[in-house]
Amino acid sequence: MLAGLDPEQRSAVIAPAGPVCILAGAGTGKTRAVTSRIAHRALTGDISARHVLAVTFTARAAAEMRARLTVLGVRGVQARTFHAAALRQVRYFAPRLLEGRAMPELLDSKVRVVTLAAAKVGLRADRAAARDLAGEIEWAKSSLVEPSEYVVAAAKALRETPYEPARVAEVFAAYEKLKRGNGVIDFEDMLRAAVWGIEEHTDVAEQVRGQYRHFVVDEYQDVNPLQQRLLEAWLGGRDDLTVVGDASQTIYSFTGATSSYLVDFPRRYRGATVVRLVRDYRSTPQVVGLANAVISQARGAEARLRLELHGQRAPGPEPELRIFTDEPAEANAVAARCRALVDGGTPARELAVLFRTNAQSEAYEKALTEAEVPYVVQGAERFFERPEVRQAMVALRAATRSIPGETPLPAAVVEGLGAVGWAPDAAPAGGAARERWEALAALVQLAEEYAATPEVVPIGEAAAIERPVTLADFNEELARRAAQQHVPTVEGVTLASLHSAKGLEWDAVFLVGLAEGTLPTAYAKTPEQVEEERRLLYVGITRAREWLWLSYAAARSPGGRARRPSRFLPQLDRSGGGTERAGAGAARRTERRRTQVVSCRICGATLLAGADRKLGRCPTCPSDIDEELYERLREWRQRVAGAQKVPAYVVFTDATLTALAERKPGRTEELIAIAGIGPRKLGLYGDTVLALVAGAAVDEVCPQKSFEI
Repeated sequence: MLAGLDPEQRSAVIAPAGPVCILAGAGTGKTRAVTSRIAHRALTGDISARHVLAVTFTARAAAEMRARLTVLGVRGVQARTFHAAALRQVRYFAPRLLEGRAMPELLDSKVRVVTLAAAKVGLRADRAAARDLAGEIEWAKSSLVEPSEYVVAAAKALRETPYEPARVAEVFAAYEKLKRGNGVIDFEDMLRAAVWGIEEHTDVAEQVRGQYRHFVVDEYQDVNPLQQRLLEAWLGGRDDLTVVGDASQTIYSFTGATSSYLVDFPRRYRGATVVRLVRDYRSTPQVVGLANAVISQARGAEARLRLELHGQRAPGPEPELRIFTDEPAEANAVAARCRALVDGGTPARELAVLFRTNAQSEAYEKALTEAEVPYVVQGAERFFERPEVRQAMVALRAATRSIPGETPLPAAVVEGLGAVGWAPDAAPAGGAARERWEALAALVQLAEEYAATPEVVPIGEAAAIERPVTLADFNEELARRAAQQHVPTVEGVTLASLHSAKGLEWDAVFLVGLAEGTLPTAYAKTPEQVEEERRLLYVGITRAREWLWLSYAAARSPGGRARRPSRFLPQLDRSGGGTERAGAGAARRTERRRTQVVSCRICGATLLAGADRKLGRCPTCPSDIDEELYERLREWRQRVAGAQKVPAYVVFTDATLTALAERKPGRTEELIAIAGIGPRKLGLYGDTVLALVAGAAVDEVCPQKSFEI
């Protein structure tokens, strides 16, 4: 249990019962640490596994936690999302709480009801505006704000509201009234119902607290006030609580999430054990180094818990920094590199293109389509709105009436999908049909993961039974995922916003659109908002295991207005600001250097690294080197260096020789265009090098005599 853990992970595992705060940086093995802690306590007899409730923010994280606990020999732990845990409790206690009345239907989306509510108060909201209003209502309810309190609360929180705050409050009130009139509830209502059931009903509180005595909360920096209220109701004043989080990955404040509970944990729980996990097992030292450089400039409350990561993997390639003339050129270059990686054997599912806003996706969808690279757009709105997925969900709901309840869930889902023509052994050969088949195959895979852990139902203070999950349960899980923008895995290059990429990782990551006004977004007005944008970039960088590409377009469209690179990229800082506090003269010199742009002669990307600039191409673009010429140039350089009694690189570096052998300049103008050959070396060696390129032998241009300077 303990042998494979590093010292910090081991400290987290063997920490005594009571409040424990694990500050876990990206890729530091937090899931391993927390599951090992649960297993260690269970296998040593400190706790009973069935008395543990582990809460996560995604069904994928919960499934991974359950799978790891099973491998460790521990069964019976309930690992659920906040919403799934609350739903099960509300459903179980509904007959008692509702005095025999039916439990209200759960809305899978607020948008339709919000649209009706807006119309009730005289607002004509299109689908985009309705989504924005739904987001505001979700923020308010997650923040425990009532309609009558919304205007003041929105002002204090500096909310960017889709309409005047007073009008939003009217829509909020009408939305609540419509829900009650139609006998439906939303996901925030469900959390509130779970809180109400425990806080207002002693018998419910006793049963829940008798069942769950030890708590684990993952991603604690993302907890909102409503979820914290539910956690406190579960605890009932007890303190056997382990929280895991990383303040540097706080990126959901716009939804009501706050890192304050993580930051203040040691003050709320005096004597709490605090453990810091800083050994990064996910990314290469090069990726880790860039992540540290970006987050080291962070300011604000979250920065107090900043962790400096230490990469544990073997060294890998340096992150690539690219500048393109415009966004289409950037997208086409990304697609070309994806095509090359896939052709080279990298699975498409191990590639990801990450951007700040979903609106940036279209250009990459188009470029990847033209490059014939399969892709999938991460985000529930695109996945769950696909016609085949919507038809499948209708078919699965209908199947609950015809498929026996005792049918194993994966088999029930396969049978239900037969109604829309899907079969597990009938995958078409590529194209749009294969994409549709893969989408439904992802639902089957999700069903297999979801069925891995049965539901534990309390039957008394000291007893519980397991109930297999059913097709009806799975349909509710799909509705929850659609509402929470949590999609299953589908084969293809992932296109995702930085927000939806949280918690995921890939071998190769493209971070695109890193320009001022996009990252940070132009809407980030306050220092706190700007810092959250910095953390977004940090999250994006730490998604990469081995290979990282960062780029931006100098203009949005061909011939468009020039843009500056993101202020968060120290490698692209050419203004003398940020961390480089140069004087005015240095800034002017830097600005002059900026105008000397060198582009890759193969793909057109702007080259920043010195070696790349000399070669005139990206390190990963194909080389067309003339090996015979390169050997003659090396022999000539050796003779010249020997005659001058200087190291060979003083004459020309290896990179310059490679550039000469690749580009084979035929005129003086072409020769001096190669970085590293200035006027002095042109005068010393120019004619000789041109003669060598033209085919001259070394003995012809370099007689065995002293070379005078």
